[in-house]
Amino acid sequence: MPASEDEMVKVRFLRPDGSEEACDVAAGLTVMEAALNNGVDEIIADCGGALSCATCHVYVDEAWMGRAGAPSEAEEEMLEFALDRRPTSRLSCQIKLVEGLDGLSITLPERQQ
Repeated sequence: MPASEDEMVKVRFLRPDGSEEACDVAAGLTVMEAALNNGVDEIIADCGGALSCATCHVYVDEAWMGRAGAPSEAEEEMLEFALDRRPTSRLSCQIKLVEGLDGLSITLPERQQ
């Protein structure tokens, strides 16, 4: 069941330097929006979530991959442009935060393209 608009979802952003930023954000936002709204500078998001760049590339913690879903064909194509792509790579603009993702752990890459 989808989360209602007034529900909050926690997202943990793990930076390359080992520091962490934990954010409580409104359900229904994307991971990219959560990062931008909370000053997570490692997410550039040049296209603003239009799925036309790879500057919001992240790594989803393996334990969350099943719940975060698989990338679409269009996302897979765009991930070809991401630096240091891994099996857990996703574009943060394509991960919608719902109740089942409360506590999601995201690792940020060293740099974006």
